[in-house]
Amino acid sequence: MPISIAPTGPRPQRRAVLARRIRLLVAATIGYNVVEAVVAIRAGAATGSTALIGFGLDSVIEVSSAAAVAWQFAGKDPEAREKAALRVIALSFFALAGYVTFESLRAMIGGAQAGHSTAGIVLAAVSLAIMPGLSYVQRRAGRELGSRTAVADSMQTLLCTYLSAVLLVGLALNSLFGWSWADPVAALVIAVVAVKEGRDAWRGDLCCAPAPTGAACQDGCCTD
Repeated sequence: MPISIAPTGPRPQRRAVLARRIRLLVAATIGYNVVEAVVAIRAGAATGSTALIGFGLDSVIEVSSAAAVAWQFAGKDPEAREKAALRVIALSFFALAGYVTFESLRAMIGGAQAGHSTAGIVLAAVSLAIMPGLSYVQRRAGRELGSRTAVADSMQTLLCTYLSAVLLVGLALNSLFGWSWADPVAALVIAVVAVKEGRDAWRGDLCCAPAPTGAACQDGCCTD
């Protein structure tokens, strides 16, 4: 899939501003996801929720993704580190998908039932409110700068929004109606989305900047 890149990049001074902005956003992402991971994994372990544990592990992977971006922009030549950082992000997605799929199928076959988790429901709702804005700001900066890794990391943050919604629905159905199957199904949805995002990151199928005037847009890449 072609990547739309503006014909002329930002000036050096603007590039410095964007790089600094991305570093700050990465730091915020790491901080939030550390808290998110601890809460989700502890709540999931306490209630036997595969979806919550998977969500927590996704937060761990988001930290590794953000760290990869931080490592890239810590160098004098971020573009030279881009491919390696993208590989780290992609492999993180694949690892998450494999683990969550295994645990979900084991829960379904074994008939395991997850308990109610107030902490999990609150966490999913808070993440659903915070993550879209964080992803949007980083994606804009990454596209303007022309950084695939910054865009990939912003997409992983956006993925957290979708996963928060899936998790919230799964936990709510289980808590309100006792539908124990909703938890592993929610976890499988997390795995499927993770595979797609991992594949896109591996191939670099991410848009780095708005397309030039008159250029064709693909998959919404030239718009925010």
